[in-house]
Amino acid sequence: MSTEAFRQLGTPTPGGIVCTADHASNHVPADIDLGIPDRLLQEHIALDIGTEAIAELLAREHGIPAHIAAVSRLVCDFNREETAPGLVPETSDGHPIPGNVGADREGRLDRFHRPYHTDLAEWLATSEPALILSLHSFTPHLASRDEPRPWQVGVLYNADDRAARIAIPLLEAEGLNVGDNLPYSGRDLNYTMNRHAETHSRPYLGIELRQDLTRTRADHTRWAALLAKIAQRVASALA
Repeated sequence: MSTEAFRQLGTPTPGGIVCTADHASNHVPADIDLGIPDRLLQEHIALDIGTEAIAELLAREHGIPAHIAAVSRLVCDFNREETAPGLVPETSDGHPIPGNVGADREGRLDRFHRPYHTDLAEWLATSEPALILSLHSFTPHLASRDEPRPWQVGVLYNADDRAARIAIPLLEAEGLNVGDNLPYSGRDLNYTMNRHAETHSRPYLGIELRQDLTRTRADHTRWAALLAKIAQRVASALA
């Protein structure tokens, strides 16, 4: 299934694992002018680098269906509440987004945000998966502040840390430097999983991959295989 806001790969099965990728795309519709240089659409402010390819591999090679964003987070950020200022960002990591100043927020909500979440809700209600893998990636270097980001992968959660507590030691056993609610905390930024997982007591695993490790086809293949293995082990442990 494919729409302007999202696309879905694979068919969920009850008790299986599914993947969501809120920031997978850097696509900007032709009728929206963000007023930024094209080069910024290749940067982390426009998309979570690598997540689209990894989500596709999870669906096509590992039996983990995926609900994948089809529009840039600079157009509409699906991982924000409808009232959040950052839903249609006017700046991002120090870069002004002039085309979003005075933008029609309600129009973007109706066109992108609401369809994305309405269909995701129906998709999950139909399958009631054993685990949702929420896939994101993070830049190793922010332009707007200087802070070390040594973690290769972060595990994010809000109130429900059931999957996180299982996954963190499994990832560490793979030799990874794992951030526990780092570099971002799910207690501060977790809208999609708060709405579709925590509200329904569905277990979820929030993953952030560092973007210098998600750029090549080999990177994508490696992460897809590893995350599929970890997700399966987490789901089995939760059963």
